[in-house]
Amino acid sequence: MTLLKRYGLLSDLCMGIQIAFWPTFKQIWAKPTLLLHPTEISRIFMSSVWSVFGQGIDENSVETKKGLITQHAHGVVLDVGAAYGHTAKYLDKTRVTKYVALEPNTNMHDELRRAANAAGFTEALGSFVLLSCGAEDTTCILTSLGGYQPVDTIISILTLCSVPDPQDTIRSLATEVLKPGGQVLFYEHVRNPNPNIAWWQTFWNPLWGIAFDGCKLDRPTHLWVQEVGGWEKEDVWGFDDEDEEHLFWHRLGRFVKAA
Repeated sequence: MTLLKRYGLLSDLCMGIQIAFWPTFKQIWAKPTLLLHPTEISRIFMSSVWSVFGQGIDENSVETKKGLITQHAHGVVLDVGAAYGHTAKYLDKTRVTKYVALEPNTNMHDELRRAANAAGFTEALGSFVLLSCGAEDTTCILTSLGGYQPVDTIISILTLCSVPDPQDTIRSLATEVLKPGGQVLFYEHVRNPNPNIAWWQTFWNPLWGIAFDGCKLDRPTHLWVQEVGGWEKEDVWGFDDEDEEHLFWHRLGRFVKAA
């Protein structure tokens, strides 16, 4: 593994700091009590970072997302970690009846709502629901949606890298929130199967997580979804042209729950 590959993410880290430092500093200056709430500071920072990074990633993933989301999403869709609502425009309104955006970072909510509305999903018509609870809070999700197993499709785009208690969260979403016959669609960066690369992913986790709201580089998310069990169909794939030594090693998946 070359030095460039080991330390390449430092350029992304520096860019993130350049983007988010001043907006975050200004909010702290205007409201010093934020210093008592580090989680809120992290979310302010992340909302600024993702306004640039998220847009760039989306622009480079259009065909990937069309193949994963547009082709498969249907019924009531739960978008885990919806951020600025980039998923909404990939939903086929002839097949999706409700878009439920789960985003605990309220700094992103205004833009998220605009994106959902632009895609034809609105609160006024009952086709859009915006939740500020975390993915781990299945009680909040179920209460807000009116019952047990209310969702046909769960989507996670670069989100499960940062949810707390990821294995328990994934299991709860799959067993309690997803209907029998429903599906999980994901596009995540995951733990590289090469032990040397995985070591560097773990090495960078503490620093990377500070800037990117707890993001972990080395989670084997695709394996954790599989371990839930009870799947009728399991499809996992990657990118043919992706560097096998990349610290950001991606996997996409579609898992269909047994009816």
